[in-house]
Amino acid sequence: MAKGALEIVAICLGFIGLIGVAAVTGLPMWRVTAFIGENIIVMETRWEGLWMNCFRQANIRMQCKVYDSLLILPPDLQAARGLMCCSIALTSFALIVSIVGMRCTAAFKENGRAKHITLIVGGCLFLLACITTLIPVSWTGNVIIRDFYNPLLLDAQRRELGEALYIGWVTSAILFAAGVILLCRHAPRAQEDEKYMYNGSSLPPNYKQPYTYQPAYTYQPAYTYQPAYTYQPAYSLPPQGSVIYSKRGQYI
Repeated sequence: MAKGALEIVAICLGFIGLIGVAAVTGLPMWRVTAFIGENIIVMETRWEGLWMNCFRQANIRMQCKVYDSLLILPPDLQAARGLMCCSIALTSFALIVSIVGMRCTAAFKENGRAKHITLIVGGCLFLLACITTLIPVSWTGNVIIRDFYNPLLLDAQRRELGEALYIGWVTSAILFAAGVILLCRHAPRAQEDEKYMYNGSSLPPNYKQPYTYQPAYTYQPAYTYQPAYTYQPAYSLPPQGSVIYSKRGQYI
């Protein structure tokens, strides 16, 4: 019961991670205007994301514009595009693989080892998705902090960490937790099964045979053969010393 509960917790965490990765990829709040020094105009806010930049003014709704070219983006945002798309694909594939390997699903139901391997693969995919999410978020955050303290830049050119970066860090932690739960839950059991598989002389102490074969019925012949008659020879030789009478009236 506890094993199935851990699998359900890991799947729920993976689903939350997928939502978080998709939100981080689509939100434009990666870089936010910094209001420092002489930049005291707080009536206008600028957001820069992976796909668009947005402006928001007081009493005016937010206006966004998609980037005309990928080449105008800085290198960290260019790499973040590809890595975040890979993260979405890895998280989706990890969810599918993990659901197939759950104990409550019908796939590989008769093969416990295949289910263990499937869940281990799902856990590894969750960890890869965590890495592909953490790298672009941390890289962009490092660039923002470095430029913020760069004395050669104007105050209007400096940016602050956006909300999407914080969501990305939390999402990475959630994906990491989902992968660790699946790996720690199933890796030792798979090794134990393999040990007893190659050591056929003994079985695990907690091994229980699923059932003992009992024949449905015992074969009983329909009838027993009885011969219709007992064979009797047509004649038999007389025993030695007996007297035989012939037609001529002589005794032999």
